Amino acid sequence: MQVTETLNEGLKRGYKMVLSAKELDDKVLAKLKEAQPEIEMKGFRKGKVPLPLLKKQFGARVLGEAMQEAVDGAMSKHFEDSGERPAAEPAVKMTNEDWKEGDDVEVEMSYEALPEIPELALDKIKLEKLVVKADDAAVDEALGNLASTAQDFKDRRKGSKAKDGDQVTFDFVGKVDGEAFEGGSAEDYPLVLGSNSFIPGYEEQLVGVKAGEEKDVTVSFPEDYQAEHLAGKEAVFSCTIKAVKEPVAAEINDELAQKFGAEDLEALKTQIRERLEMEYAGAARAIMKRGLLDALDKTVKFELPPTMVEMEAKQIAHQLWHEDNPDVHGHDHPEIEPTKEHTELAERRVKLGLVLAELGRVAEVQVSDAEMTQAVMEQARQYPGQEREFFEFVQSNPQMQQQLRAPIFEDKVVDHAFEQAKVTEKEISKDDLEKALEALEDE
Repeated sequence: MQVTETLNEGLKRGYKMVLSAKELDDKVLAKLKEAQPEIEMKGFRKGKVPLPLLKKQFGARVLGEAMQEAVDGAMSKHFEDSGERPAAEPAVKMTNEDWKEGDDVEVEMSYEALPEIPELALDKIKLEKLVVKADDAAVDEALGNLASTAQDFKDRRKGSKAKDGDQVTFDFVGKVDGEAFEGGSAEDYPLVLGSNSFIPGYEEQLVGVKAGEEKDVTVSFPEDYQAEHLAGKEAVFSCTIKAVKEPVAAEINDELAQKFGAEDLEALKTQIRERLEMEYAGAARAIMKRGLLDALDKTVKFELPPTMVEMEAKQIAHQLWHEDNPDVHGHDHPEIEPTKEHTELAERRVKLGLVLAELGRVAEVQVSDAEMTQAVMEQARQYPGQEREFFEFVQSNPQMQQQLRAPIFEDKVVDHAFEQAKVTEKEISKDDLEKALEALEDE
């Protein structure tokens, strides 16, 4: 196949490829010869059908395959010989649309090449690793928060009115059109007001009740209520209040620790301290990663594929528009034009994406099957009862696989860069770490 360059401007490339009629015919005959031994046809023994007859019978079908294979082969050879890598799938189209058998095949291929990334001297990059130790005050604060989640309830003073957050123990009988319905009654039911455990409007009407009081609660079932015979209907619940209790935090002792699976209080404190320091380390890593990306952005310069930047800018503009318009869930809205700020952010993202990809390629960073399986399992937990369907979806969806693989790859490349860079540790307080994290989020 004859290949002629038609465009070479910056990263834009264009080529004209011509497959002569003879080349195409030779490929068709070669494919037919390859298949000939297995073909049977009435009047001929297996493998003895003459090629002219095979061509007449199957030539049209084989022609398209031969043409596609020739174009694919020419493209592969071009990229192998030139050493270029396309930024996206090349655009390929047949230019002689009035083609008929016996004519040459003329094809146009165009793409944007990935730029050459300058060699990166990671050992010249200086980074600061923030270190935060979990002090006793932080552990005690976390312990107190943990105790509040394991709260108990104690009886309020006799005659006290129930408040939001209190636990009301009561009997109730629900009726629709004066008739009690299945599942609408209970005795000694403990309900925490404000927990939204019951249908909308129910719990609010129990705020202010006292032990020993009787009260009718009138509510309407939602139109989409799961029990169709109750959906949209008004119901009256006759309630008898038996107790009103206020929430109290659980006592911080060995018994509390055992509720959370620890041997004793000291063991629970150790677990909390370790968890806090893991959280601090995660925040510190995010800050150091930003430092790395900023350093790479400043030190490396090269031309960016225009189409990649344009697509990224449009995606950023679209995402931010939806964040500003949360009520619009679909894409039925005016076209959103990227601003200068969107384009500048897109340029940074594309640039750093290419840099990290090159770092990973040079360092031969790979995402293992075990790492991918772990990522899929973590995602599958978001769909309880549908884990198997999610696994099958990922297996059959290369785009989803890439979405799961990309952040793993990036994290491994970043870790590799950390190992090569000059890293100094700096111990700071929890408050200073939070300030640094806030500053990072505000940028």
